[in-house]
Amino acid sequence: MSLFQTDAWQSAWWETWGVENGLELIRDWGDGRTGIYTSTYRIKGLLPVRSVEFVGSSYRKIRSTRTEYNTFTSASDTPAAAIDQLKSLMSRRPWTEAIFNDLRADSDEVAELLALARNKRWLVRVAAADTAWQVRTDRSFNDYLKALGRNTRLRLYNRRAVLESLGKITQENLYEVCQAPSEFFGHLNDFHQRRWGKPVYGANALAFNTAFLERVVSEGGDPQLLALRCGDQLISVLYNVKYRGCVYNLQSGFEENFHPKLAIGTVHLGYAIERAFQEEGVHSFDMLAGSGKKENYKQRLATESQPLISLMLVKHPVLKQLYRLKDRR
Repeated sequence: MSLFQTDAWQSAWWETWGVENGLELIRDWGDGRTGIYTSTYRIKGLLPVRSVEFVGSSYRKIRSTRTEYNTFTSASDTPAAAIDQLKSLMSRRPWTEAIFNDLRADSDEVAELLALARNKRWLVRVAAADTAWQVRTDRSFNDYLKALGRNTRLRLYNRRAVLESLGKITQENLYEVCQAPSEFFGHLNDFHQRRWGKPVYGANALAFNTAFLERVVSEGGDPQLLALRCGDQLISVLYNVKYRGCVYNLQSGFEENFHPKLAIGTVHLGYAIERAFQEEGVHSFDMLAGSGKKENYKQRLATESQPLISLMLVKHPVLKQLYRLKDRR
């Protein structure tokens, strides 16, 4: 079970985006599985569609915080049983297409889902494919550093000496200081505004993340809202949450032009990864899917990867034909 299947994540997402957008919950989350809902919209404002999707995702209707490692399978189910339950659920509801985002591509439940689609003669489309990147932290940090490429090790670790020559370096978990994330998210948005021209979190995302952090602690989650300072200057922040032996790196922000020899975001990640190696019971540091602004730094830092796939199943005959024509272009 990942952080994204916690009641904290699922309930906060549903209350923030599900209720507001009139989505209909048709299967609750819990016991490790992702919730499922239906919604209606029109493609290009014309063709009416009733979709089936995971709580935490929306293919067309809304923009929201991304939810990864989605799963139909609960802790007490097998993948085959979970897909049988999905089959029963979808047979009782009208729908035209289903979009299941960010499944583990090599999982048994994806194989079972594809078998169900073949049996039902549903069209299957790959809506998206991505890769999540992890660092195993159940060995020594020194061994991890030795296995990195020379330039990667330089950016992640060796140039700490340059940073430390510029002033006193301090690190703190702002959640431990005040347990109120608003200050931290303000810093995160400021960094993104300067680097990308817009904040990373709008009003809904701020409400979601605040509610999520308030709730995840009761499920054993450990918020790590990490701030890195050089002297009195805040130069980087990392939004991490530790859950069930894994530290999830959900977001980051940093002073891009702080020093010509330093990639501050990478240096701060290095401190956080080292911290994960040192924490008892932590086996993984998960950087999740996606890449950087200029390069896929996650791939260079990772020791493991997990392919993710978003599958669209199409039931309606007219939509099937339209999608087939579109995919041939």
